[in-house]
Amino acid sequence: MSVYALITGASRGIGRETALKFAREGYGIIINCKTSRDKLMALRDEILSYNVPCLAFVKDVSQFNEVSEMFDELISINAVPEIIINNAGISHIGLLQDMYGSEWQNVINTNLSSIFNVCRHAIPHLIRQQKGCIVNISSMWGTTGASCEVAYSASKGGVNSFTKALAKELAPSNIPVNAIAFGVIDTEMNGFLAPEERQCLIEEIPAGKFLSPAEAADIIYSVTQLNSYVTGQIITADGGLT
Repeated sequence: MSVYALITGASRGIGRETALKFAREGYGIIINCKTSRDKLMALRDEILSYNVPCLAFVKDVSQFNEVSEMFDELISINAVPEIIINNAGISHIGLLQDMYGSEWQNVINTNLSSIFNVCRHAIPHLIRQQKGCIVNISSMWGTTGASCEVAYSASKGGVNSFTKALAKELAPSNIPVNAIAFGVIDTEMNGFLAPEERQCLIEEIPAGKFLSPAEAADIIYSVTQLNSYVTGQIITADGGLT
């Protein structure tokens, strides 16, 4: 029987590369995205070429009922994930004074409430097994804050606090909960940067480069392989920027 890893926000970027990494390591894969069905199904086909099972769900994980539907189906086919990678996320660039309430709520729901929704459904099964792990994808801005990204920074700060608190609840059940606070990753989310802005930012990073999605996936995988005594940690991977 396969051990399944669930990766939310898997149609592109970090999520996509993380799903492929776990597939190469022999895990069964559960992938999710909100709208990009064609990309998700193409990824499913690529994962199946590694001779591991792959289940794909076009569901909005910011919505509690849609996560319920996904887990109901997973339970019915005995494919509840043992590894949870909460990766779904969006950014919003702009001054807070120009932000609409609906835009704020969309960022908070996508980046933070989605983690509650997924964990709320996964935890009973993890506790029953007394094993598994949860990795939440965060950002260095959740610690330092970023001008013109107040909602994003607040959501990732919430992810960090959520991680530390939940780790305390689940440690007695041998289930580690950690977050990875990434720095600048070369994904579509940073595609708005002009070439000169990219270069200026690279020059500020001691490592001298953006992290690639594949490198981020390697880091995520390595965290899931740590001893369960490592829990409640916000692991920073930003090339020495902060």
